Amino acid sequence: MTKLFNRRPYSKLSLCLGSLLALAVQPGLLQADTMQTDEWQIEADKVLRFENPKSIIAEGNVVLTKLKILPPKQEKSDSEVSDWALLLEEDDVQNVVEIVTQETPVDAEPRYKKEITIKADWIAYDVEENNIKAKGHVSISNDTDSLTAEEGVLDLDTETGTFREATILRDSMDLHLEGQTIKKTGVNTYVIEDGWVVTCKVEENNSPPWSFAASETKVTQGEYAIMKHATFRIKDVPVLYTPWLMVPVGNKRQTGILFPEISSSDRNGFGINLPLFVNLSDSSDITLYPEYFAKRGFMPSMEYRYVLGVQQKASIMGTYLYDELSDPSETSYWEGTGYTHTNQDRYWIRGKLDHDFKNAVSTRVDLDIVSDRDYLTEFNGGMTGFEDSNNSFRDVFGRGFQNKTSDQRNNSFKVLKSWDEMALEGVFLGINDVRQDKTSPTPLWKLPSIDFTGSKPIGDTTLTLDWDTGYVNYYREEGVGGHRFDIYPRLSAPLPLGPYLESRAEAGIRDTFYSVQTYGDGVWEQNDTPNRLLADFHTEVGTTLLRDFTLDMGNSSGISHSFRPYVAYDFLSDTDQEDLPIFDSVDRIGELNAISYGIDNFFDLFGTKNGERDYGHLKISQSYDLRSESSDEPFSAVNVKIRWNPVNSARLIYKTDIDVYGDGFVTHSLESSYLNRRGDSVSVDYRYDILDNTDQINADIRARLFDTVFASYAIEHSISQSETIEQNISLMYQPACWSVELTSRYTPDDHTVMILFNLANIGTPLGMKL
Repeated sequence: MTKLFNRRPYSKLSLCLGSLLALAVQPGLLQADTMQTDEWQIEADKVLRFENPKSIIAEGNVVLTKLKILPPKQEKSDSEVSDWALLLEEDDVQNVVEIVTQETPVDAEPRYKKEITIKADWIAYDVEENNIKAKGHVSISNDTDSLTAEEGVLDLDTETGTFREATILRDSMDLHLEGQTIKKTGVNTYVIEDGWVVTCKVEENNSPPWSFAASETKVTQGEYAIMKHATFRIKDVPVLYTPWLMVPVGNKRQTGILFPEISSSDRNGFGINLPLFVNLSDSSDITLYPEYFAKRGFMPSMEYRYVLGVQQKASIMGTYLYDELSDPSETSYWEGTGYTHTNQDRYWIRGKLDHDFKNAVSTRVDLDIVSDRDYLTEFNGGMTGFEDSNNSFRDVFGRGFQNKTSDQRNNSFKVLKSWDEMALEGVFLGINDVRQDKTSPTPLWKLPSIDFTGSKPIGDTTLTLDWDTGYVNYYREEGVGGHRFDIYPRLSAPLPLGPYLESRAEAGIRDTFYSVQTYGDGVWEQNDTPNRLLADFHTEVGTTLLRDFTLDMGNSSGISHSFRPYVAYDFLSDTDQEDLPIFDSVDRIGELNAISYGIDNFFDLFGTKNGERDYGHLKISQSYDLRSESSDEPFSAVNVKIRWNPVNSARLIYKTDIDVYGDGFVTHSLESSYLNRRGDSVSVDYRYDILDNTDQINADIRARLFDTVFASYAIEHSISQSETIEQNISLMYQPACWSVELTSRYTPDDHTVMILFNLANIGTPLGMKL
């Protein structure tokens, strides 16, 4: 293909439409010439011009392009500066050599940008009306949309037209629209007759997996497809009708109804949740969850979110239920469940806020207020349940909520200011008390607590000063509270024992002051201003041996082994602490006089495609108590910690304590997880502790059975109580562009079945309006 303004006559010609009047009057094949405009350019195998009416016929591989002229490039000469103040960006700059901009030459070649490209097998251009008729493999494309059709008419001034058997594709959402007739009414706006819409890619000549069909569809710019007499279809089979439907087709978040969650359970009866997403701005939104349970009543929820940056974000969510099942007359509800609440007004308010300021000040807010101790256990599943809320907040903020069975729930506001090697933190902590027996003493609040920590080297010496200082004002409605000041400075330094030994010693003094107060029915018969002084000493000596082993391990060249034996000594003075109040673990610090020893083994793979990789570790440790009262059994349990990462996507962590006086294994802890590229995953957690009678296993397994079918199973089982706390079985069918998930949840007192639908780019915060 050659262009007419190249002055080279070939059979395939190019023409600029604005130069037509300069051509010869006689109709015939256009010859090469140097003609162009700032807007349109035409290329084709053959181009014919006619005078009456003034028109052009282009045939064969026709390409019509709208060009936007760009300002010519301006080249700047290298400038010289003779004053250091300018280079240093200081004020009062003088004697600066002026920067010279070279003018663009008059004969510089202009630059163009393609805005619209029209292609067809045949195009007729009406010069006076400035419109075209196109036939055969018609396509129109710009930066966002692509339209194809068998034939069409287009007004070049308004960029509007009508097309037959047409298709519109929008890459930003994988949007696909088809219709018998499509009218282009403006920039990225259309009216479609007898067509359908789907927000996913559809292979040519294939039926969409799902679609919305309508007698008429209006597509607004960057907003919605508004449909009349619409049907929802699966593989061209209509399954749902609505006289009016609005589907988002823009690439921005939009207000609308999300897809519902449908459930049925023994305890709640039939349930439905139909969320409404409200877009307030580019950085904030609200989601309403009007949930209804046949046996309980209406249970609305609302969530507000805003995001200004990675560390400037917040989310707060509230749920309320006037629980008809919690009526005292509903005796069957209480039988065998273990529920203890007596209130019908039930709610859960949760939220988090992160905001970091430029002056190294960070704030964190955590809200967790629930009406009763049974709420989170009963409403664990579903969009607004504890599990989904906890996972959602953890994903966004990096922290979730306390265990759902906790009956003293923390609510806090934290402010952290950091400097080099120092930090100051202030915390206000309130407790949501949902204990079954709310007797004295009530939970402690911190109003506030202030901690100042740091580490500083002392002059040019090897000494380092570390400190932890804290103040807490403990308040409670009933019981003993008060003020506590805790000062804990420490000096540490390396010990010069030789080039092959790693050694360090640390000595500290801890002074704790109290001002005890009583609240409500609280009674304190000791000194109101007790004080405790402790001294401690720690030293450790170890060495590290390294060796690389060249092995054929498939994806690596070998393994690097780091072996570190060590011996440590710890001393903490003994003092009488019976006259101190008990607020937390700081108030009772036990005497210590012990030698500990152990072996740390670290393993790294080298020669992998990503360099070195952590392969795992093995740590074994034990201590020997030197105090006389422990002379009968001075040895502690042997502690073993194992971590193994066989591949990047697999992890196993095992911890155990082995008693050396006949009790054997007293604790076990196992965490394991695996995920592969297919989407299969498995995680198993096991806990055993002979002291608190814990013996529980949790497992979560997900398997891809076929290309479009997934199955998952999750269980929480108490071995010590021979009871399954909860188990979930899910089956998901997920072909291209849509999915349906069926979940069955079992608890000792209830069985719930939930169904959740999702369509690509529809069941998301982009929303859908009905």
